[in-house]
Formats: sequence, structure tokens, C-alpha cells
Amino acid sequence: MAMPVTTPSPAARAAGFCQRFGLKHPVLLAPMAGACPPALSIAVMRAGGLGACGALLMAPAAIVEWADAVRAGTAGPDAGPFQINLWVPDPAPARDAAHEQALCDFLAGYGPAVTPAAGDARPPDFAAQCEALLAARAPIVSSVMGLFPPAFVQRLKAAGVAWWANVSTVAEALAAEAAGADVVVAQGMEAGGHRGCFDARLAEAQQVGLFALLPAVADAVRIPVVATGGIADARGVAAAFALGASAVQVGTGLLRTPEAALPAAWADALARTAPEDTCLTRAFSGRAGRGIATGYVQAAAAPGAPPPAPYPVQRGLTAAMRTQAVADGDVQRMQAWAGQSARLAPALPAADVIARLRAGVPG
Repeated sequence: MAMPVTTPSPAARAAGFCQRFGLKHPVLLAPMAGACPPALSIAVMRAGGLGACGALLMAPAAIVEWADAVRAGTAGPDAGPFQINLWVPDPAPARDAAHEQALCDFLAGYGPAVTPAAGDARPPDFAAQCEALLAARAPIVSSVMGLFPPAFVQRLKAAGVAWWANVSTVAEALAAEAAGADVVVAQGMEAGGHRGCFDARLAEAQQVGLFALLPAVADAVRIPVVATGGIADARGVAAAFALGASAVQVGTGLLRTPEAALPAAWADALARTAPEDTCLTRAFSGRAGRGIATGYVQAAAAPGAPPPAPYPVQRGLTAAMRTQAVADGDVQRMQAWAGQSARLAPALPAADVIARLRAGVPG
């Protein structure tokens, strides 16, 4: 007779995850591109959590410098692990000069004048960034928007580096496990910032809430599952563990900390953003992401507005507007990413936020 399958308890999953990855608490900082200064990771790691860097826009040398700064800030008894995250590149975007000119004309109402040439901007070379992950001696690297190439996965494993794959569907989780991922990070549609869909075209169509996605992924794979998206207090943490998580990852919930050094207008807006005040938009980068439904976001979605260009063309076209909005302190034009639980984010030091979150950890 077959023996019954036993499922580890939430407390056992939490303890096992911490032991495997050298953590005091299974509470992780989300790797947010442009919003993960070393000071934030240092504070999270000193509090027993996992630091993180969203390295999408960082040159290889800057990736190594970030890792060195975090190690220097957590030397001794505060030393702990961190993850560095990279986007897997999309295919080369299709270009349309007339469409891009229409976008430039539209954007002129929100920021400095730009020309279609601004859409030529590209993120740093992905292969060189991968080399930087190894040079930085990151203990954990994570992928989003797809899976790392098999040859790079082999190099990570040979170097003893753990690979975590961000997923947004059960099918993506199964593909990540089959490709050799050590952990999957299940991202619910509530999450702020870019949707981590492998296929950019499906970001709006395949929106699954975390509390539907999480148990389905936990049942489908044999590797640990990290829950992310809409978790900003101890209640969300406890619920995630009850539904199969081995750890939780928090982004928006840590953005109002002083260590995050967010523009004040953005941080203040988070405090008054209800779940229904966020939406998915491609108006900033061309990739779907969740942010505050600001004046610019609503105008870009209105009838008659030119649709966004593909990523990263749209990112290049909106760069001047986004920079000027920060300089002006105008959240209505900022790329103000926000998850649906933004209003739960407290304006407290990161160590205090981690302490509040870990109150929901079982055991």
C-alpha cells in the first residue's frame, strides 16, 4: 500500500528555507530596479532578512560595486545573503517611426520635448551583466521575464550560486523547475512594478491573484515557493505561509522606509493609494507594470492617445518626462510603481518593518 504524502508544516517550511539560505527570517526584499539602494538591503539584512538588487539598468561594474557596498555594510555578525535580479531580454522590438513621432507629440504635454531617437536607448548588455553576477559573487541570482540560458544555469550551479526564477503562472513555475531553478518566486497580479510574465503579450490576459496562484504553484512543484505581490503586513505573511509559501518577498511594503530614499511625492502618495487606485500600464516602459493611476497614466490610456511603443522603446521615449517629474516633485508624471497593498506600507525604518512582517511567520 502506498504511503501517504506528508506536506511540511508552515513552520517547517519557514525553518528549512532559512537554514538552506542562511537567513534568520524568511522575509525578503524584492529586487526592484531603480529602488534598491545598498542602504535598504543593508538594513533588511541586519534585521535578518534577505537583501536584493534589481540590476536591470545597471552596468556590469555597477553590479559589482553594489555587491561590494552591501558586503561592507553587513560585515561581521550582520553578514547575510542577498539576491541580484536580471531581466531576461525580450526579442528586438519592432520600430514604427510615425507611431513614435505621435508618442513624442503626446509626451510633449507632460515633459521635455523628445524625438524618436530617444527610443534607441537600450539596457546594458545582458551577457555582460551575467558575467557581473558571477564576478560579484552573489550567493543568489534571480531571473524575471523568462529563464536564464541553460549554459549560464550550468555555470551558476558550478559556482554554487542558487538560481531563483520569478514566475506568474503555474506553467511558468513548471518550466522553471524543469530548467533547474532552486526556488520559484510566485508573483501575484497585486504586485507593484513590472509583471514578470515570460511572454510580454500575456501580461494583461494572464492576471492571477497571489492567493489563487500560490497554492496552485506549491502543489505543482517540488522546490520551495516564495510568495510576492500584495504582502505588506503580518496578516499577508501569515496567509502566504498558510497557502504553501516557504518565504515571503516584499517590495512596495518597504518603499516608504527612509533607507529606500524614494522621492517624497511618490512615498507620500503610497500612503493614500487604495487597492483600486492602482492599475496595469505600459505607458512608462512598454512592458505592463502596476503603478498608481496618475494623471499621465490615465491620459495615456484614454481614447485617442497613441498606444505605447514596445519595451524598451517606450522606456527611452519617456525617460526625459520621468526624470523631470522627479525633479519637479510631481507624482502625476512619475513612474510611481505601487502594489495593491501600498496603503499598508509604513513610514518606518526598514528594521521596524521587517520586525512587523516577521510577526506573521509561523513557528
